[in-house]
Amino acid sequence: QVEVQESGGGSVQAGESLRLSCSTSTLTGSINSMAWFRQAPGKEREAVATITGARIYYANSAKGRFTISRDNARNGIFLQMTNLERQDTATYYCAARRGILSGGWFTPSFYTFWGQGTQVIVSS
Repeated sequence: QVEVQESGGGSVQAGESLRLSCSTSTLTGSINSMAWFRQAPGKEREAVATITGARIYYANSAKGRFTISRDNARNGIFLQMTNLERQDTATYYCAARRGILSGGWFTPSFYTFWGQGTQVIVSS
């Protein structure tokens, strides 16, 4: 079993930035794909960004504003979010799986391990 833990959420004003962190309780190399998803109240969970192997993919809502990167020290990932908008308000979840995805990078069911989420609130 792999434990996933997110941190870094909070309340910010529109236009500000936040950096989310995700760590996993596993040895480096056994988790090959990690992703950030988010879920706003009353809405379905949606993908934000994913790293699978050496490849990175962003959802349209994240392109140009969010950056996903690896945190090798904690076997996890970061999500740097800039120019936040009110519609970015959501609970952000980190997800992980063993193995590289050749497709379905934004499909929640393809990820095995999930964190409890960290809340991001953006106000204007």
